[in-house]
Amino acid sequence: MARGMAGPMARGIAGQMEPAVRRDGREPGRRPRAGGPTGATVAFVDPLTRLLLEARAGDTAALSRFIAETQPAIWRFCAHLVGPDSADDATQETYLAAWRALPGWRGDSSARTWLFVIARRSAERVSRRGRRWRELASGAPLPRPSHDPGAASELADLLGHLDADRRSAIVLTQVLGFSYAEAAEICQCVVGTIRSRVARAREQLVALERHVEGREAGAP
Repeated sequence: MARGMAGPMARGIAGQMEPAVRRDGREPGRRPRAGGPTGATVAFVDPLTRLLLEARAGDTAALSRFIAETQPAIWRFCAHLVGPDSADDATQETYLAAWRALPGWRGDSSARTWLFVIARRSAERVSRRGRRWRELASGAPLPRPSHDPGAASELADLLGHLDADRRSAIVLTQVLGFSYAEAAEICQCVVGTIRSRVARAREQLVALERHVEGREAGAP
C-alpha cells in the first residue's frame, strides 16, 4: 500500500465532514476545549480516542492525524482477512464507514477498538463482494496459493487456510497485539470464544506447517 494514501484519504473524508460539522454549530477545523466534547463517556481518554473525539467535534486536522496513525494497522488487519490485493478497498471502506458512523459514536469503547470492529465488517463485505464477482466470472480456475517463499509470505499463506473467525482472532491477538478482551469486543463475542478460536487456529497452523515441512522434505 502506498505510504502517501493516508493524506488524500484523510482530506477526502474531512472534506465530506464539513456540512455535518456546521449543522452541529461548530466552526469547521476549530479544536474543542481541553475538557473534550460534551457527552464523552470514556473514563480514560487515550491519545487515539482523544483525536477521534476532537474529529467528531469538527477538528479536521485531528481526523487526518487519526487516519494517518491508525491506517497501517488497519491495512495489515484487512490484508490478513481479504488478501493484499483487496486490502486497499477494505481499508478505504473502513474509514468511509467510520466517518458515517462517527456522529453516533459515544466513546463507550476506545477509538481503536471501535475502528477495528468497523474494519472487520468492511473486510467481510469486500470478501463477500469478491466471492460474488468470482461466481460471475467465466469459470476460469483461480491461481492456487503457493508455499514457495518467493511467491508469498509463509504466514499469509498459512492464515489463508483458516476460517474467517479463527483468522480474525489469531491476527488480532498474535499479530496486532490486542488483548483477548479487546479482540472479543471487536469480534463481538465473549472472551472464552476468542481463546477457543485462537487455540484451534494454533493447532490448525501447526498441523499445516508440519504438513508443508513434510512435503518439502520429501521433494526431490
